[in-house]
Amino acid sequence: MTAIVDYGVGNLFSLSSSLRALGVESTVTADPAVLRAADRIILPGVGAFGDAMDKLRQTGLVPLLLEEAERKPFLGICLGMQLLFDKSLEYGAHEGLSLVPGEVVSLREDLTDQTVKVPHMGWNSLHILREDPLLRYVDEGAYVYYVHSFYGRNCAESTLAVSDYGGAAVTGVVRRGSVWGTQFHPEKSGETGLSILKAFAEL
Repeated sequence: MTAIVDYGVGNLFSLSSSLRALGVESTVTADPAVLRAADRIILPGVGAFGDAMDKLRQTGLVPLLLEEAERKPFLGICLGMQLLFDKSLEYGAHEGLSLVPGEVVSLREDLTDQTVKVPHMGWNSLHILREDPLLRYVDEGAYVYYVHSFYGRNCAESTLAVSDYGGAAVTGVVRRGSVWGTQFHPEKSGETGLSILKAFAEL
């Protein structure tokens, strides 16, 4: 069973609907016992980093999630991926979960083409840097759907795939041990996104 963490921040309906379409058993929960019993965990997220970390801490689940992330497949999606990093510089400095080394910074400051729009919103192709079980069904150049203004940086050792946007190599997929993250939304990325969720459910 796949547990989707419910902490008041996330696109829970689309994600659970996508898993259901794949025939993957899932539940949206903030129950520690359910999270411990799950085979794998997904941490979704939309909005601002600081607010999301505050809400996650308020649930009291952070120690449990850190423990479970070392024991079973754990996937952060969009803001959920950003929370995996050491810190974010979005509207101040905020500590993250430190499950993946690196930091979250403004995409705008790293663009060589300042004419492109931020937020980065829409379809973009993936350049796969390393083979990985999460990407077993994904072809080089496959398109995925992004919605974000900040991204993970200084995380080259953990980066599995990137997308070019305005001259910046946007960190698209990361992994450290049993922890994965996607900056894009698999649940909004058509067949490619479903194939990533399928691969995650097989881990």
